[in-house]
Amino acid sequence: MKVTSKGQITIPKALRVRIGLPPGTDVEVIVEGDDVLIQPLQRPASDDEVKVWIERFAGSGTMNTTTDEIMRMTRGDD
Repeated sequence: MKVTSKGQITIPKALRVRIGLPPGTDVEVIVEGDDVLIQPLQRPASDDEVKVWIERFAGSGTMNTTTDEIMRMTRGDD
């Protein structure tokens, strides 16, 4: 690979497919000593994704514990 005058590189398609970088993927560059790591940018979930997760898991809890009991366990109140 060569770096262009604009500082750009082209990641070969076989490598992009292998590491899961579809077109439009935002990446981050991490420098560790003399090594450079390029990886998909870890982004927070969108509001829509959160709504899907909530709908998917709503009512799936299996504990028969009240909110007050959970708060006591969490806070350590006796």
